[in-house]
Amino acid sequence: MIERLRCGEPAALEQVYAEEKAGIYGFLLRLSGDRHCAADLFQNVWLKLARHAAALRPDSNVRAWLYTVARREYLSLRRAQALDLSRVLVLGLEPRDAPADAAADGDLAALKAGLDRLGEADREVLLLSVAEGLEARAAAEILGISTVALRQRLARARRRLARLLEAADASGSRLSRGVR
Repeated sequence: MIERLRCGEPAALEQVYAEEKAGIYGFLLRLSGDRHCAADLFQNVWLKLARHAAALRPDSNVRAWLYTVARREYLSLRRAQALDLSRVLVLGLEPRDAPADAAADGDLAALKAGLDRLGEADREVLLLSVAEGLEARAAAEILGISTVALRQRLARARRRLARLLEAADASGSRLSRGVR
């Protein structure tokens, strides 16, 4: 597949897109929390693949490469938003509220709220390892850490999320018990 991408074969790009589009979009949606933002970032990921396919190393893991690009696109957006927010605060204006999610299921809403309260590093490791189901090696490669560090970070993130869910739900729902 890599060789076909490197040669610029349109069918190879179409095949990778068909196989990975749902995962990449879902990852970006869960990171950003906004479908419009996720759609913009999603397009950027595929444009980068189309532009840089010829430069892929023969031993590249295309899936890991795509998730790495998606993550970097999101982080670039966050940096730009932080800059914009600092400008807004200097001017004394209030930023617009993010659109509210209409989560019908209480457990999903609690999980989303817990994920939103986690730090970015915890949220990323959970999304890549659990929600996206990436193998430890691929997730570690995307995050630029060793697999040992990934496992440690994942364990800490799960503990933090479990504590957040338990604090939010004193009744001890099955969701907060199942995160550990």
